[in-house]
Amino acid sequence: MAASSYDRAFALVLKHEGGWVDHPADPGGATNLGVTIRTLSDWLGQPATKAEVKALTREKVAPIYRRNYWDRVAGDDLPAGVDYAVFDWAVNSGPKRAIIGLQRVVGVADDGRLGPITLTAVRGMDPTAIVNRLNDDRLTFLRQLSTWPTFGKGWSNRVAGVRKDALAMIRSPAAPPIDIQSIPPASTLPMAPNAGRPPVPTGPVPQPTKPASRSLFGRILDRLTGAA
Repeated sequence: MAASSYDRAFALVLKHEGGWVDHPADPGGATNLGVTIRTLSDWLGQPATKAEVKALTREKVAPIYRRNYWDRVAGDDLPAGVDYAVFDWAVNSGPKRAIIGLQRVVGVADDGRLGPITLTAVRGMDPTAIVNRLNDDRLTFLRQLSTWPTFGKGWSNRVAGVRKDALAMIRSPAAPPIDIQSIPPASTLPMAPNAGRPPVPTGPVPQPTKPASRSLFGRILDRLTGAA
């Protein structure tokens, strides 16, 4: 994993997130750069105003994305490319959902907690295979959602973009981070419905195409440590 993986991954995530939107039919309410008014309120420790949401900048949301998503999926401990693929899924569908998806790909107990057993399994598997299977399973999961007819095209494009960029990060992990200033201002970004908020999880995360087997010892160790 490259030292600058977060900056690079964060900039890539912002490419998929919309700018300012306050649609009455959107359950997330006022949103800017993928950060909802509720998320900002939690971050500030007090109710946020729509004006504060609208005033958000890339620099202001960067630490929110790091703490709420990147750190929760142990991004700094994952290989380059895998870190971004898991991070983007966490932003789109929640950290636990993304971690479960990763655990099923690498063949460990899918408890949604990313610990030493999961990290060891990840490091023992080809990162290209992880990225490809993870995005295959992510797309399968999204297709099961009742909102797929409405948002399916956008989600498909997002997953395809994540796969492409994650594989590029594997090939060139030391590439410089993307300059987030090069991303168009929020006011010019298109609205991306539900892009930064978890879809309603109406179906289970699909099993990977070729799940790795777990030994009896490994399953016992999972139970004893309570980690995955």
